[in-house]
Amino acid sequence: MLFTTDHDEPRRILQKFIAAEINPHVDEWEKAGIFPAHELFKKLGELGFLGLNKPVEYGGQGLDYSYALMMAEELGAINCGAVPMAIGVQTDMATPALARFGSEELRKEFLAPAIAGDAVACIGVSEPSAGSDVASIKTNARGDGDDYVINGGKMWITNGAQADWICLLANTGDGPKHRNKSLIMVPMKTKGVTVARTLDKMGMRSSDTAQIFFDDVRVPKRNRIGEEGHGFTYQMLQFQEERLWAAAACLKAHEGTINETIEYTRNRKAFGASILDNQVVHFRLAELQTEVELLRALTYRAAEALLAGEDVTKLATMAKLKAGRLGRELTDACLQYWGGMGFMNETPVSRAYRDSRLASIGGGADEVMLGVLCKMMGTLPGMAQK
Repeated sequence: MLFTTDHDEPRRILQKFIAAEINPHVDEWEKAGIFPAHELFKKLGELGFLGLNKPVEYGGQGLDYSYALMMAEELGAINCGAVPMAIGVQTDMATPALARFGSEELRKEFLAPAIAGDAVACIGVSEPSAGSDVASIKTNARGDGDDYVINGGKMWITNGAQADWICLLANTGDGPKHRNKSLIMVPMKTKGVTVARTLDKMGMRSSDTAQIFFDDVRVPKRNRIGEEGHGFTYQMLQFQEERLWAAAACLKAHEGTINETIEYTRNRKAFGASILDNQVVHFRLAELQTEVELLRALTYRAAEALLAGEDVTKLATMAKLKAGRLGRELTDACLQYWGGMGFMNETPVSRAYRDSRLASIGGGADEVMLGVLCKMMGTLPGMAQK
C-alpha cells in the first residue's frame, strides 16, 4: 500500500490550496506568460510542501518519497501544466542532488531557502545543441585557484527568469564526457549571468522559460555539489525523480480532461443526439481512462521500488515514456470530440493538448527513453543480452 491515512491530511490541505490560491488565477497567468513564483512558492513553503521528503535540518518534513509522489499527483488538478511544472522543478528537479550530495554549507545556503519558499530554483542542463544528449553540453567551468570561471549558455530553463539560483551542469575537466562534469550552484545575481530572453512557447504559457548566458562567471569551488567529475552521474540520478514526477503529475490532469470531455459531449448535440451517445465516443473515453489507470499502476510500482532503495531507472523510464505518449494520444482524442471548440484557446482541452506535448520532449525525449530501455534489454545493435 503506497498511500495510507497519514497522507490524507496533507492531500486535503494541498487540494484546498490549489482550489483557493492557484486555479482562480491560472487564466490570468496564462495570458501574462508568467506567474508570481516568489509569492506562490512562499505560501507553499509555509505549508511545508516544498520539502516534504527533504531533511528536517534544512526545513524539510523528513517524510518518505510517497509524500512527494502524492503531491505530484495532486498538482495535476491545477488547470494548466505550467505551474505544476514550475513547482516540480523546485521540488523534484533542481534540488534532489543538492539534498543528497551537497555539503552542509551548500544545503544551508541554497536548499533551506528553496524549501522555505524564500528562493526560486532552476536547473541548468539543456543547451541549444545539447538537449536530451546531456553528455554533449559545452558550458565549461575552468578551475582558477579556489574558484570556477564559467562560460557558456543554457536553453529552455524553466523558472529561469525568476530564479534566485541555478543548479548548473558544466564541464570541469577534459576527460571522458561522462566523467568530466560537475553540478555547481550559481546564484543568478552573480556578475556575468545574463537572462538573455524569455521564450515564446506553444504551451506551458504561464511558466517563464529562459535562455541564459554565462560570461566569465566566477563562483567558489565550494559551490560544487559532491565530487568533481561526478556531475553526470548525479544528474542521471536526479532525472529519475524528474521522470517519476512527470508521470505522476499527469494522472489527475488526464482524468480532468476526460471528465471535461464527458461533460461537454453529453451536452453537445449533433444529428439529434448528444455526441456522448455515440458508441465510438464513450468506448474511446473508457479506453483512455483505462490507460490512465495503467500508467498510475506503473508509476506507483516505480515509486514503491524507489522507496525500497532499488534502482528504478527502467521503471521510471517506462513511466516517463508512457506519460508522454499517453498525453499526446489522450488530449488529441478528447480535443476531436470538442469539434470546433476544441481548436479554440479558450477551452481547457486546447490548453491540455498544448501543454501535454512537452512531456515527450522535456526530461529526455521519447527516443532517448527508448534508447535507455533498449540498452537495458540488450537489444541495441551489437549488444548481446546478458
